[in-house]
Amino acid sequence: MQLEIRQTKDGSNTLYVPTLNEHYHSVHGALQESQHVFIKHGLEYILEQKKDLKILEVGFGTGLNAILTFPYALAKKAFVQYDTLEKYPLSQEVVEQLQFRNFILNPELLDYFEQMHQGNWNEPLEIIPYFTLQKIHETLEEFCPPAAYYDIVYFDAFAPEKQPELWTEEMFRKLFEATRPGGVLVTYCAKGSFKRALKAAGFTIEALPGPPGKREMTRGLKPVAV
Repeated sequence: MQLEIRQTKDGSNTLYVPTLNEHYHSVHGALQESQHVFIKHGLEYILEQKKDLKILEVGFGTGLNAILTFPYALAKKAFVQYDTLEKYPLSQEVVEQLQFRNFILNPELLDYFEQMHQGNWNEPLEIIPYFTLQKIHETLEEFCPPAAYYDIVYFDAFAPEKQPELWTEEMFRKLFEATRPGGVLVTYCAKGSFKRALKAAGFTIEALPGPPGKREMTRGLKPVAV
């Protein structure tokens, strides 16, 4: 897959896929988007309720969401199991070209970031005693998650018009079943068709202010009593 490095408006880099005419992150700010959508409205929301978390990410991509999640495990002493799906891993060369060192200013985090990318696929990797990463070399269609297991789903697939097979009621029903009661699914998308599919799968929908460049984002909650 052909990839191009693109700088976004907050100075952080993302990848552009010419064949899809699609970016991995928002051109208005890759770092800001991840912080706003997945960390603020997903991770921080659940950390108010518990400190032992299981996270599922749909789309490991550059690893940005994973490395931004990591400091919270350090700061909050939260136990995090981070499972992430990716069918098309990036090469080490592309990861280095992203130059995360230019916008992730904590040198210690960069060491952990390298560990995350260099770790074996389909094997749990203990980054520190209370943060375990497992990169799963599967698509969401192939993945068979345990029931009522995850506290947070980071849904970071390409846009619905680029990967329509991932934005179906069937896929969201699978994720609903995999989410524990009280857990959440967060994503940058706010399309009406997506929210209808999410609601049909069983989630309660929250429309939240979006990151820079987007009016809204979406958080789906699995009711405690279903």
